[in-house]
Amino acid sequence: MELEVRHLRALCAIADSGSVRKAARHLGVTQPSLTTQLRRIEQALGGQLFVRERTGSEPTALGRTVLSRARPIVAEMSALVTESRYAALRTKSGRLRIGSTGSTGSRAVAGWLRRLHGRYPDWDTTIHIDVSANRLLRMVGSNQLDAVFVHEVAGCPLAFPPGVEQWVLVEREPQFVALAETHPAAARTEVRLSELADARWMVEPLADGEWDGLRRAFALSALNPRIVLGDYMTATDLVAAGEVVMPCQPTSGPRPGVAIRPLAGQPLTVRLLLAFRAGGRADTRVDEVFGELSSAYREVAAASPTYRDWQSRHGGSLPG
Repeated sequence: MELEVRHLRALCAIADSGSVRKAARHLGVTQPSLTTQLRRIEQALGGQLFVRERTGSEPTALGRTVLSRARPIVAEMSALVTESRYAALRTKSGRLRIGSTGSTGSRAVAGWLRRLHGRYPDWDTTIHIDVSANRLLRMVGSNQLDAVFVHEVAGCPLAFPPGVEQWVLVEREPQFVALAETHPAAARTEVRLSELADARWMVEPLADGEWDGLRRAFALSALNPRIVLGDYMTATDLVAAGEVVMPCQPTSGPRPGVAIRPLAGQPLTVRLLLAFRAGGRADTRVDEVFGELSSAYREVAAASPTYRDWQSRHGGSLPG
């Protein structure tokens, strides 16, 4: 006889309940049939697994050894069945896997995810954050993600895998600068790049195009400022302390000690994109997925006084 998971489950039931009779009732079988099954299991393993004591059925030394290996197997099998059933239900309802870089309109990403949950309440909608836009695009191309919200730095095109298409959310979004409120330039409505030539600029080295785009802007202005490599998501304290300045989205929210200011002449710009795989799940609902992203972006853009003021002074309307 070859041992099966049901045999291991029977052994665990006998040990847990303390008797063959109680175990049979728990398993929904008769006591004689469970007794017969136990004898066959013992014959297959070559030794007695339980002895009858006044307190009930107690495992022998061999029984304890078998149970120590059987319990994890039974637990893993139960978990597999539970997770598989859950996954099957989710698959029937639908699944949407979205992604974004941490710096691409991060405030809009939260609203986008919230709206997608509201539009598709029965779907399993998940998000993957990665600092590299090109890596996210490759994940779309390999069917690991359905749609991603990324930005493309001007002059630094992203690499779109075959079959990955794009819809443009904002063709040209100006990048603002985050600097300490105590910095002299923070008192200005717009800051010239030359005013920050002596500052240390922080840039995320793993963010595709960020470093090259910043160097390109400095070169066009004949500037050569100091560069600090770091993480945008954890740089706020350094900015507030006056240690660094850094590019940021115009939709960035207020932070204590930090001023968000436009850069005069728009030396740094990005293109905001929704990328998806042709023929994939997002492709069949791209109007809805893109529409929710657009709404989320407009919401955070409208909530940014600095961005609204910039738009009004430049005769434009909020994009999205």
